[in-house]
Amino acid sequence: QVQLMESGGGSVQPGESLTLSCTASGYTVTPRCMGWFRQRPGNEREAVAGIYYDDTTTYHSKAVAGRFRISRGTAKNTISLRMSSLKPEDTAIYYCVANCDIPLMGPMTNSGSWGPGTQVTVSS
Repeated sequence: QVQLMESGGGSVQPGESLTLSCTASGYTVTPRCMGWFRQRPGNEREAVAGIYYDDTTTYHSKAVAGRFRISRGTAKNTISLRMSSLKPEDTAIYYCVANCDIPLMGPMTNSGSWGPGTQVTVSS
């Protein structure tokens, strides 16, 4: 079972930026895909961004495309989510996931591991 730990959450004002990081551990096979989901207040969890192990494929939801960017660190077990031009509607708990899947069409899915989550609050 892959263990995931997020960091970098916090409170910012609209228009500001924030970077989340996630490190995976405890695996015997490097996760094929790692990414981020979020759960906004009163809403179901939704896919935000994902990246494959070999960096050939990335996913960004329509809600964050052009503002958020997912990347993988030099160590393959670490990913980051650079969030720019943050809006109040980006307020959510952000969850790191491992062994997700990025389909040709439609949102990213996850049947693998989940991190405990980190809170991001965007408010003036």
